[in-house]
Amino acid sequence: MLIAKRTSVQQEVDAADRNGEKIKADIQHWSKRVDKVINEEEKKVKDLQDKAKNKCFVGLCPNIKSRYQLSRKAEEGVAAVDDLIQQCQFNGVGYRDVPEAILDASPKDFETFKLREKVFNDIVGAVKDATISIIGVYGLAGRARRLCERLKKEKKILVVLDDIWKRLDLDEVGIPFGNQHKGCKILLTSRDQNVLSSGMDAENTILIGDLDDGEAWDWFRKMAGDSVESVELRSTAIEVANRCARLPLAIATVARALRNKSLFAWKDALRQLQRPSSKNFIGISADIYSAIELSYNHVESEELKQAFLLCSLLRRDTRIDDLLKYAIGLGLINGVNSVEEARNRLLTMMSDLKASCLLLDSNTNDQYFDMHDLVCDVAMSIAFKDNHVFTLNEEDVLKDWLVAETMKKFNMIRLQYPSIGELPDELNCPQLVLFLMFNKDTSLKIPPNFFRKTTDLKVLDFTNMHFSSLPSSIRLLTSLHTLCLDQCELRDITIIGKLKNLEILSLLKSDIRILPKEIGLLVKLKLLDLSHCTKLKIIPPSVLSNLSKLEELYMGGTFIQWQVGGHANQRSNASLAELKTLSCLTTLEVHIPDAEAILGGLLFKDLQKLGRYKIFIGKEWGWLGKYEYSRTLKLKLSTSIDHLDHGLKLLLRKTEALYLDELKGVKIAMQEFKDEESLLHLKNLHIQNSLGMKYIINDNGAVNKNEFFQLRSLTLQIYHSSLAFALKTKVAQPPGLNMSYLFSVKRLIACLQMLFPCLENLLLSSINVERIWHIQLSNTSFHNHENLIVKAFVNLKYLEVYDCNNLKYLFTVSMALDLLQLKEIKVKNCPTMEQIITTEEAEEAAMNSMD
Repeated sequence: MLIAKRTSVQQEVDAADRNGEKIKADIQHWSKRVDKVINEEEKKVKDLQDKAKNKCFVGLCPNIKSRYQLSRKAEEGVAAVDDLIQQCQFNGVGYRDVPEAILDASPKDFETFKLREKVFNDIVGAVKDATISIIGVYGLAGRARRLCERLKKEKKILVVLDDIWKRLDLDEVGIPFGNQHKGCKILLTSRDQNVLSSGMDAENTILIGDLDDGEAWDWFRKMAGDSVESVELRSTAIEVANRCARLPLAIATVARALRNKSLFAWKDALRQLQRPSSKNFIGISADIYSAIELSYNHVESEELKQAFLLCSLLRRDTRIDDLLKYAIGLGLINGVNSVEEARNRLLTMMSDLKASCLLLDSNTNDQYFDMHDLVCDVAMSIAFKDNHVFTLNEEDVLKDWLVAETMKKFNMIRLQYPSIGELPDELNCPQLVLFLMFNKDTSLKIPPNFFRKTTDLKVLDFTNMHFSSLPSSIRLLTSLHTLCLDQCELRDITIIGKLKNLEILSLLKSDIRILPKEIGLLVKLKLLDLSHCTKLKIIPPSVLSNLSKLEELYMGGTFIQWQVGGHANQRSNASLAELKTLSCLTTLEVHIPDAEAILGGLLFKDLQKLGRYKIFIGKEWGWLGKYEYSRTLKLKLSTSIDHLDHGLKLLLRKTEALYLDELKGVKIAMQEFKDEESLLHLKNLHIQNSLGMKYIINDNGAVNKNEFFQLRSLTLQIYHSSLAFALKTKVAQPPGLNMSYLFSVKRLIACLQMLFPCLENLLLSSINVERIWHIQLSNTSFHNHENLIVKAFVNLKYLEVYDCNNLKYLFTVSMALDLLQLKEIKVKNCPTMEQIITTEEAEEAAMNSMD
């Protein structure tokens, strides 16, 4: 356990170091003590083990006195180790230090150095002046210097700055170059060569040219399909391809839009492309603009077009979940009756847009979407023209708001971290349906009557705002369906109870402490997001149970002390029992710190309709990281799995990712999952901190071996009979024989796949297992048993084993040969590990000796 703690701390230290932080003194001191103790104790343990082997009475008996003395010494070591474990309660390992000034001795910046020296002298002079009591120093923050220090730690590093539109001061950003750091190379991309050569002093610029005619046509044909080679279409298709300016993006969007279309559609497209738009955008030619606009015009439905324009408005830094909240609020998704149906429809629309090359997958996170900047620019111009959208970005500075007549036309406004002096007393936008404001100025206030003339507003999102109370005019937004107050400082939000038509309420990462009881008045609410509200401690009784239409509840990373039992009038906090009354609930993310709160409560018996869930039981679990699977359980229990209530066991059957910590009294981890409780959907299994565990899987009783071998024998008999019949009669076997064979094969496959047929990831940490797969021999051969069990793990891709002190090997040869999907094995800190793969003979001998 101490080694595991030391490893965890070191991982945090490494992460802090990569982020340019300095390591706290107590962390360094603790780590040095641990390293010393570990080395000493490992030597001491080996020495004690050797001495303990000494015997008395001519080697017939153990030396009791010697062993007693040795055990006392061992206890002293245990106390030292336990003390260090108890001290491992650190609140972070690193801290941000004030970095030293970046001083560059290169001739180019010599004047800058002189100016800094003058600033220093001026500060010293002001400090010595007895008439001055307050001195102000202003300039760039400590962050650029931190970045510079971090980059200088790397001997060689490549920094890529993508899509530069104007000159960027690298000193201001904190990127060292030239004599500051000889090993730092900077790669810039831009649409404009002048920005690179003149603005950024690039020593070498390389043109990414257009495709040549042959490449352009090959790419166009691939995107449009082979039908373009037909006699009817070929000549027109070639002209269309030539109008795409040999740009891959334009070719892809046009070709996809016209795929499988008739000749008249191709000719109409050619007519449009021959009359390019007169709009002038920096870096976008009229031809390219027309090509992308044509693709948009060929989008099949108005619903899909509006979804595309909303994506362009949000650009590439928005989660798909947020897009869903906005789309539902705006009513963009038709013909759906639930949030889940809306999500599926939205994902389908996004898939269609990706197929049309108008939308992209995110390169970093599948929970986000991306869009090519050229496509986004064209889409925004369409949105400006058709939907009267007003946007400001981070680099924009708004000094004066637009004239009243212009403001009245807007129906969507997005303010994404711009610099705004102040907001108008009233937002005079009677047609406004969406208002998004992402704020970076904590002093910016929303006037009380700000929403008095925006009563048709459907979606409102404030991010990173400070509210002592919400503006009083918000009560007038009777058409509001979506309200997001993410990352906001919130105090009095009781006025939200007036928004009777609200369907989606998100307080993600806000600092709200008490959820007002007025939230219980939102009887139309379908989605409530309280994720990562770390200061939220109280939800008044009956608030959740009153939300009878609630379909999705997100409370991951929020730690409510759920109360058990008692009438609502006698409780001061919410009870888990309230969740049982939510008959429409299909998605739940919740953290239950106290496992006792669920035992015997039959909570999960009423939650079998959950299609998506992340349920963490036990206070030690963390919510950080990426969760790939939509049905995840993390359990730290005071009992074994066998003692769980029946409802939770039923929920386990649907689980895709299962994490188990400190299983009590369990020697075989998966033994308690009987045939009817098999985890057929399980893809990820993580077991940790279960020192009494001997095996992960024991095949004894997990599969009906007699049935398996009978089925196998029957299958072979039917096969040979069928083959003999075919050879004798020279015709195919009769239908009855064929059906019997197929039925037998299906039964055989079902028998083979009884345990974990979908498991892809297996991680074992700090457990004392002797074997991962424990095969018990009986009348049949060892090799046949081996294959029987391994067939249940044919999809295993990743195996990680950490701190398993009794494990001698991972696989036998036949196991390894059957794991055809296996990509990666990680083994760390397993001191008794002798082989990754062992032979069946060695395993059989070991097991026979145990018998």
